[in-house]
Amino acid sequence: MTVTAPLGFEAAGVAVGLKSSGKPDVAVVVNRGPLKVGAAVFTSNRAKANPIIWSQQAIQDGVVEAIVLNSGGANCFTGSFGFQTTHETAEKAAELLGVSAGDILVCSTGLIGTGDDVFRAKVLEGTTQGIAQLSADGGDAASEAIMTTDSRAKRSVVAGEGWSIGGMAKGAGMLAPGLATMLVVLTTDAVLTAAEADAHLRAATNVSFDRLDSDGCMSTNDQVSLLVSGASGVTPDPDAFRAALTEVAADLARQLQGDAEGASHDITIQVVHAASEADAVEVGRSVARNNLFKAAIFGNDPNWGRVLAAIGTTQAEFDPYDVDVSMNGVRVCSAGGPDRPRDEVDLTPRATSIVIDLKVGDAEATILTNDLTHDYVHENSAYAS
Repeated sequence: MTVTAPLGFEAAGVAVGLKSSGKPDVAVVVNRGPLKVGAAVFTSNRAKANPIIWSQQAIQDGVVEAIVLNSGGANCFTGSFGFQTTHETAEKAAELLGVSAGDILVCSTGLIGTGDDVFRAKVLEGTTQGIAQLSADGGDAASEAIMTTDSRAKRSVVAGEGWSIGGMAKGAGMLAPGLATMLVVLTTDAVLTAAEADAHLRAATNVSFDRLDSDGCMSTNDQVSLLVSGASGVTPDPDAFRAALTEVAADLARQLQGDAEGASHDITIQVVHAASEADAVEVGRSVARNNLFKAAIFGNDPNWGRVLAAIGTTQAEFDPYDVDVSMNGVRVCSAGGPDRPRDEVDLTPRATSIVIDLKVGDAEATILTNDLTHDYVHENSAYAS
């Protein structure tokens, strides 16, 4: 049931023709309370879609009654018409729910730069139908309605002591820091204040979605939202809640990684013994964004020289001639030179592990990425056709 697993939530997913496939394309998630707390984080891209501009304002008071999400159109770079479409979507949901439009978040995903009266009419119709079909069992349908090039829905639930967290996500490409081309809705029936929800969400996002860097491309529509109903009546231990929220976020992030467009390898880059966490992240991200490295992994080539070349472009503190690199458990580079023979490395499994030991401190970080394949190029070259 994902987002409807916690008490106090209803959801729906409906098909109104935004997708040519006829599959569900509008989702609604409603918080029935008693608390109506919300928090959200957004793309750091300066080019922001209209729903992001709207939701960034709506979240300011920490109150969220519902979220309306559509696939089949990003509603980005669609001018004043696009913003008015978002506004009317929130107003329609508010009217039907009997709440304020300023407490409705809106999310969109799909092709940038397209939108017309038909698009608007379908989104509004989807909002109407979705609210009419709300149920406590509607979480799965909602998770399917937000899919675009996804091959499967992404869902996760974790139970705490008398409370729970549920989540759904979409995303299969353009997965880069500052979130990704992802929409994520997280729900909980724990009792939290708006400030607590915001702090927990940012901490969880920082080590999950912000560490997912599939192709280095940042989207215009990224949004991760947390809705708090308080319906369990239980105030959780802060550390336990943050750990559970991080677990859900990390699970969804790995599901996004595993469904990245055209990928044949899921690559986990662990940077250890760095001088700082920031250094570890910078080093890991430099490898995740290196197309030569990613192409080598696609070809099952343990080319560790491309790892060293990539990390050498960073400002992190380390000696390039004292770095170890391991691939799938085999140390192929020691102290900046060859170690075990390359033919000992088996890169045929989809799961690929890269460990980079900088040998300068105690900090570490893990970045998730994928390889660069022919299928990725084909899918993204034909995306709008």
